[in-house]
Amino acid sequence: MTQDELLKELYDATLVGNQPRVIELTNEGLTTGVTPETLLFDALIPSLEEVGARFERGDFFVPEMLIAGKAMSKALEILRPLLAETGVETIGKFLIGTVKGDVHDIGKNLVDIMLEGAGFEVIDLGVQVPPEKFVEAIKEHEPDVVGFSAFLTTTMPMFKVNINALEKAGLREKVIVMVGGAPVTQEYADSIGADGYAADASGAVKRAKELIQQRALARR
Repeated sequence: MTQDELLKELYDATLVGNQPRVIELTNEGLTTGVTPETLLFDALIPSLEEVGARFERGDFFVPEMLIAGKAMSKALEILRPLLAETGVETIGKFLIGTVKGDVHDIGKNLVDIMLEGAGFEVIDLGVQVPPEKFVEAIKEHEPDVVGFSAFLTTTMPMFKVNINALEKAGLREKVIVMVGGAPVTQEYADSIGADGYAADASGAVKRAKELIQQRALARR
């Protein structure tokens, strides 16, 4: 198999979420001299971007996204230490968690996978995360973006509580705040003073990239 054939097959296997084949091809690529960066940037990331595009068009649904994402995350487990050795730069650091009172994590986990696949370093605080835990984690990890997730309408007010906690701790200007989850809308995000909102995982990646670029330009 040529390198191009291997990359094409890895792309296709990731797209359909064939986890065993993705692992096999990732290992095969590495043993035949394909660099970790090539596997990531020429097969895995484009494949997950296509998954996101199909989801936006309505050709793929959440189960397909999860299966593809899980397949890619297995490849990332193999590649991550090798990429760290070669010093591949991450796009940015993204701290994420489901707010206090909410135990839903499928959407959040999907966002994690898509962000990692796009080159972000992700710190996931899990579910039921109280404001003080977000504050502590921001101080510790100094992320570029913090993401608050809520699945229940009743837990959405925690977004504003969390933003107030960041303001009180003097951290609000230091991080980009993104919000998301099934009941959340752009209007709600604007009303509480969040910097960004996304309706789905692929949108979250795009928006996070845009916001980081905007901040970098504003600081010049």
